[in-house]
Amino acid sequence: MTKIDHDQLFKKLLTTFFVEFLELFFPSILEYLDTNSIQFIDKEVFTDVVLGEKNILDLVALAKFQEQDYSFLVHLENQASNAPEFNRRMFRYFCSLFLKYNIPIYPIVIFSYDSPQRLNRNDFVIDFPDRQVLNFNYQIIQLNRLDWHDFLKQKNPIAAALMAKMKIAPGDRPKVKAQCLRLMVTLKLDPAKMQLISGFVDTYLRLNDAEKTIFQSELSKMRLEEQEQIMQITTSWKEEGRLEGRLEEKLSITLRQLNRKLGNLPEAIATQVKSLKSDQLDLLTEDLLEFETFDDLEQWLNTL
Repeated sequence: MTKIDHDQLFKKLLTTFFVEFLELFFPSILEYLDTNSIQFIDKEVFTDVVLGEKNILDLVALAKFQEQDYSFLVHLENQASNAPEFNRRMFRYFCSLFLKYNIPIYPIVIFSYDSPQRLNRNDFVIDFPDRQVLNFNYQIIQLNRLDWHDFLKQKNPIAAALMAKMKIAPGDRPKVKAQCLRLMVTLKLDPAKMQLISGFVDTYLRLNDAEKTIFQSELSKMRLEEQEQIMQITTSWKEEGRLEGRLEEKLSITLRQLNRKLGNLPEAIATQVKSLKSDQLDLLTEDLLEFETFDDLEQWLNTL
């Protein structure tokens, strides 16, 4: 099964619906943020000198204050796992951004993991017996502590998507998926935005056969127009699933052929092969018979 790139999924969703995200969770920011000035900073890289790691920040937006020629940053980080000392990492990100841009930063974290449900920290503090040196705070949204029922009537595309990651009783999964899609189709979005939300919902609410039956029952309770639009979406999922399945099968065959021909592939080369598109895999299947070494394969990959 293909590994889910949680950060990329959330980044695409939040970049597309950034203002709607703020409107839903932090409306006070929009009282002073000039929405026409928003620019996204691509691939802001932070080097952790302590851990020796490079991290790409999920989303950094540059915006101006209303009626002022003065800017600030909104740093939005999605955390898909319960990482120890994440608060310390957020402070390092903050310091890195401030040293580079020297402007105010509004930090926000979305905790999107399923468990645990205990409230996560939203600060990083440095204390001494006689004084507090630092109290760094950031806003948090912990999805597994939010009740999806509270967002049913929100006319907001972010609500339609993120309900799929909120606190959901196991028996409610089909109902939540149906309600996410119902809310989405009522918003009358363009096809590309509808596809983004529906794909997000389908990624996090994959149903088994029994749940699919309940899902269909939930759809039958909706208005006919809503049913038709949702059925069109679910039909496209099936087609995309078939295409993805054929691609995975083709990739598996190609990797087996390469391993038999050249031996176990180095991880870096295997990663490159796994990133190939369907037509590129077809070409590779034809040409690999001529390969004698890993260098031959690398040279072939470098020509793409």
